[in-house]
This record gives sequence, C-alpha cells and structure tokens, in this order.
Amino acid sequence: MIEEKTVTAIILVAGNSTRYGQNRNKNFDKIENKEVMLYSLEAFNQNGFIDNIIIGAKEEEIEVVKEIISKEKLNKQVNIVIGGKSRKDTVHNCIKETNADIVIIHDGARAAIKQEYINSCLKGMEEFKAVTVGVRSKDTIKITDENDVVIDTTNRSNTWIVQTPQCFERKALLEMHEMYKDEEVTDDCMLMEKGNYKVKIINGDYTNIKITTYEDLAGIAQFLKF
Repeated sequence: MIEEKTVTAIILVAGNSTRYGQNRNKNFDKIENKEVMLYSLEAFNQNGFIDNIIIGAKEEEIEVVKEIISKEKLNKQVNIVIGGKSRKDTVHNCIKETNADIVIIHDGARAAIKQEYINSCLKGMEEFKAVTVGVRSKDTIKITDENDVVIDTTNRSNTWIVQTPQCFERKALLEMHEMYKDEEVTDDCMLMEKGNYKVKIINGDYTNIKITTYEDLAGIAQFLKF
C-alpha cells in the first residue's frame, strides 16, 4: 500500500533554459504573478502522500530559490540540493539526500501539474518500481539515422510522449544511476529500462506541457485556470 511508504518529491530547476532564449532560468519567470516553480512546489506541498520535498538547483541560483520559496507557507520540509552538470547528475545528487522508499521526480517547468498526476503515479508504484505520466502521440514518429534518413516508423498507437512526474523505488533508481553513471539518458525511466525494470505509463493529458520557449508562458497560463 502506498500509504505505508515514505515519499520524497524532487523538483528539478537546475536546467540551463537554453531554448528559452531569455538568458535566465525559466523557472524563475512568473505566470499570473507567481514564479513558475511555485506551481509545482505548491502541488507537492498540498499532496497527502508526500512526506518531504527536495529542490535540485544550480549552486549559483540557490539564494534565488530560497527567496522564492520563502514567500510560501509550507507544511512540509523543503531542502535544496546542488545540481550537477546534467539532469541525470542533478537527480543523482537529490536521490542520495533522501532515505524515502519512493521518489517522485518532476520538472519545475511543468507548471500545470495536477494532483491526479501525482496520485496516479504513486498508486502505480503498488505494482511497479517505475511509473511515469505520459500521453499518446498524436503524430506519426519517424526514427532516423545520423544523417536524418528515416530507418523506421513507430506504431502510433503504441507511441507515447513521456512527461513528469515520474515515480521510482528509490533504492532501485539509485542502483541504476551508479551502475550506468557514464550513460547519457534523457530521463530516469531510461535508466530503469537498462536495468530491465518494467516501466508503467499512466495517462496524463496534453496540458501538462514543459515550458521550453518564452512563448510557452502565455499558452500555459490558460491551462492553469482549471
């Protein structure tokens, strides 16, 4: 039963925001007069399954993060952990700082997170050691070689766009991080796949977008009015 497990939420805000194009961290910009990262922080703070929260941040931005979260009345312990050179390194640093049974990892730039995503992801942990939120691809996906020549086409009905949050048994994920420390991956599910763990995908929805470009701020503001 998930109620018997301890759960740490990890919010990642240490990215470079390269595609954002504003020479600043997108997590610190505001939507409706509230910093982007606060939408995720509030969601996890309000969730009854979550015991504590870790924020993975760049060392030079820790004071900014502290200032932002000081505006919130939080009822859970929040710790800030120095991020690494990559998303993978940041997650590794964060999961080493908790002894929880389960970690639920979320991109701070996905401000339209809903409680149902968190709850469904965690409930899935009753059967699996790795669960992620995702949506089915609306488009046909082509696989290419290094010269951008198509070599395969996925079956659209079995093709998913993976989002966050993502939930993991902490001990298993930590083992995979240390076993595949030199592997390049784009999310932690890939590490679990390498270890032959089954990864369950839970249906999310298309509003759960990650802010990537500056124009995304205006679009996601509409999704936050649910």
